[in-house]
Amino acid sequence: MRAPQILPALMAAAWAVLLPSAGFAQQASAEREITFGSKIFTESVILGEMAVHLAQSAGARTRHRSELGGTQVLWSALLRGDIDVYPEYTGTLSQEILAGSGVSGEQAIRQALAERGIRMSQIIGFNNTYVIGMKEEVAERLGIRTISDLRRHPDLKFGFNNEFMDRGDGWPMLRARYNLPHQDVRGLNHDLAYRGLEDGSIHAMDLYSTDAEIQYYNLRTLEDDLGVFSTYHAVLLYRDDLNERAPEVVAALLQMEGLISEAEMVAMNSRAKLDGVDERVVSADFLVAKQIIEDPQVEVEGAMARLLRNTRAHLFLVSISLMAAILIAVPLGILAAKRARLGQVILGIAGVIQTIPSLALLVLMIPLLGLGEPPAIMAVFLYSLLPIIRNTYTGLHDIPTGIRESAAALGLPSGATLRLVDLPMASRAILAGIKISAVINVGTATLGALIGAGGYGQPILTGIRRDDIGLILEGAVPAAVLALVVQGLFDLVERVLVPKGLRLKR
Repeated sequence: MRAPQILPALMAAAWAVLLPSAGFAQQASAEREITFGSKIFTESVILGEMAVHLAQSAGARTRHRSELGGTQVLWSALLRGDIDVYPEYTGTLSQEILAGSGVSGEQAIRQALAERGIRMSQIIGFNNTYVIGMKEEVAERLGIRTISDLRRHPDLKFGFNNEFMDRGDGWPMLRARYNLPHQDVRGLNHDLAYRGLEDGSIHAMDLYSTDAEIQYYNLRTLEDDLGVFSTYHAVLLYRDDLNERAPEVVAALLQMEGLISEAEMVAMNSRAKLDGVDERVVSADFLVAKQIIEDPQVEVEGAMARLLRNTRAHLFLVSISLMAAILIAVPLGILAAKRARLGQVILGIAGVIQTIPSLALLVLMIPLLGLGEPPAIMAVFLYSLLPIIRNTYTGLHDIPTGIRESAAALGLPSGATLRLVDLPMASRAILAGIKISAVINVGTATLGALIGAGGYGQPILTGIRRDDIGLILEGAVPAAVLALVVQGLFDLVERVLVPKGLRLKR
């Protein structure tokens, strides 16, 4: 088999193993519930929950895939039909999603989206544009009031949201238009950047104009004196076929048009982010106060219920991906040990997969498998291959020559030699590789929350967004405990599967 053919064959074999689990994970989607999405910041989650309440008031069955990451993840999911509705901003649509098309203005954006099968609501009522912020005392001491003033201080350190670092209406355009000379510019999670301002590790960051933290941290928003940042009016995007499937839901959703002022959005962000009130409660209270829906009696999930739900989801991701990895990687390791040239190709490809950043691999899976469990399982599976393949290869390769010659002298056929001699002799090394992969699985699976797969990564993401150490630990501690439990279980398995003579200490 040629090298270029191995990876597609590997993916096909793995998917044959993973297909039953993928079908199970997608069963709810087949029932055509209406799926909402939101980005990984508080305001987007609030708007997503508000849309969910309105859809439920119209009798719809709903699902909210919250905190799904950046713009492109949600936009791709909307085009694919993995989600039906999500909140977006007009500036992001013109500068990022429709970049290069020359589209600007609300009507032109609406027409361009319609050509792609997507509809856009009227403006929800507030503008949440980008601003650059600094600590008030630092800005006052340096005499900085506008973005142009930053040029006089090239030694300042900037910390920008990772998406802002790359998007067309973000740092590249800001640097070019203002001719900013700063070199110490790093990508940071938006919520962690506030801590950077507080402890002085950075001096300026990108803000959203409706962020509750602006007042909380006493930040100065710098005047955009060259008018670089566009207008970012909040809107709802939804698939065109939703009009046919659930016109009453669309009518309910469009009640958000013109509903929220900038001050009201800031107040809701503050309740959720600073006071720790659940976004479902915040959005429901707002709609009830506006007399749009009756009190929906939102039940906030308790810590133990969240832990059990996240544990089930995490175990599902880890067990399915690890089982598939064992079924695929052990035969590949045997093949690599038996055929030298092909073995180097197999090990090389597995090594290359291991070097791909985990978040990038997750995003690469979305066009193939959509959102949720299937792409997360496939990504974690791919990361599990190298330790098992390499340890299987090494265990078989290092069997003493004398033992091989003895098996040949006994006239054992190759299959019997593999089963009775080679695999028992290599079993300790193979199990060591499986243990390494299992521990890697537990950690890597936390990233699945970024694409809606749930698990222990969900409270970690929410905790970072809310600056809630308790929530972060709610995901991190069980993940660490699960890794130790998995390692302990495989230590017990080793006692059963590895011949006693190979376990004896010299």
